[in-house]
Amino acid sequence: MDDSNEGDGDGNRSGPPPFRAAVDALRATRLRPQIEVEPTPAPKRLAPFAYALEATVVDGEQDLADGRLVLLHDPAGHDAWRGTFRLVTLVRAELEPEMAADPLLPEVCWSWLTGALQARGLTYGEPSGTVTRAGSHYFGGLAERPATSQIEIRASWTPRESLGGAPEAGAHLMAWSDLLAQVAGLPPAGPGDASVVTLPQRRGPQSR
Repeated sequence: MDDSNEGDGDGNRSGPPPFRAAVDALRATRLRPQIEVEPTPAPKRLAPFAYALEATVVDGEQDLADGRLVLLHDPAGHDAWRGTFRLVTLVRAELEPEMAADPLLPEVCWSWLTGALQARGLTYGEPSGTVTRAGSHYFGGLAERPATSQIEIRASWTPRESLGGAPEAGAHLMAWSDLLAQVAGLPPAGPGDASVVTLPQRRGPQSR
């Protein structure tokens, strides 16, 4: 594999046309103002071409959730992907301990991802991932700190490619931002189903 073709913070202008088109679509997509997004170095050796974004959901000077979205492209195709593109994500947010104790929370969080893709009318295949909840309790000199809990969603899926060979990358980014907003506890943006369940405001979100 030629390392010069691997992703960096500026994208891969030397990549094949479908990859360049997908990266251009990601760059052109505008998200709701509470979600700050910027390019970040992409992981190497996962695919011949890669592009990555990281995002933070903010409320004033506080961070409510954060995540990373990576676009992978292998022109030769990949058996496990069943396509030439793959999207990989990590999303994290702080939770109230009682919310983290809900036995249905992992299933609900996974449904937020699949529901966000479906709500945008996107076709995808081979979804896989994990939903992890972790808790921290403090003792000794840290005993005054309240217990904290975190939810983490790791997932990947294969976006359907258009006739030109590129996926609807911008729409997938919008769906991903919908997932971030739900995990952060933001209400739905604009017209939509106001009954969508979101996590309530975290206790003590991180200061920026």
